[in-house]
Amino acid sequence: MESVAAAILQRVATSVPKLRELPESETALKPSPDRWSKKEILGHLIDSACNNHQRFVRAQLEDGLTFPGYDQEGWVRCQGYVTADWLLLVELWAAYNQHLAVIVGRLPVVSRAFVCRIGGGEELSFAAVVEDYVRHLDHHLAQLYRTANPDA
Repeated sequence: MESVAAAILQRVATSVPKLRELPESETALKPSPDRWSKKEILGHLIDSACNNHQRFVRAQLEDGLTFPGYDQEGWVRCQGYVTADWLLLVELWAAYNQHLAVIVGRLPVVSRAFVCRIGGGEELSFAAVVEDYVRHLDHHLAQLYRTANPDA
């Protein structure tokens, strides 16, 4: 898991300077009414960190856990990310992920094989849940780096 922790820290280190440079006007722009703005995408990544924080700690303590899923659209809407301060979101996301990297780097070997279920989905090893977190980060970070007008 040390490599996963290092990957999370690497994503933070390379992303924060790029994210800070994005103009506020671009971060609030919704590409269409049914798609998230960059602020909402980053807010979703904060929500993902929050939900995975619970998983990363609890799954170390008990095998066979079932975690609830979460209403991603509802979380983003309820927290009003589209009107939030961009730089505050960047700092919160960075700090949360730095903390998660510490947790991941300390995961006991025995807990990595523990079985988890999320939102009624299939059984997964705890290690798979942790590794998927980085894939999820990569997916949404790529969205953040796309230009506001993809046809431009």
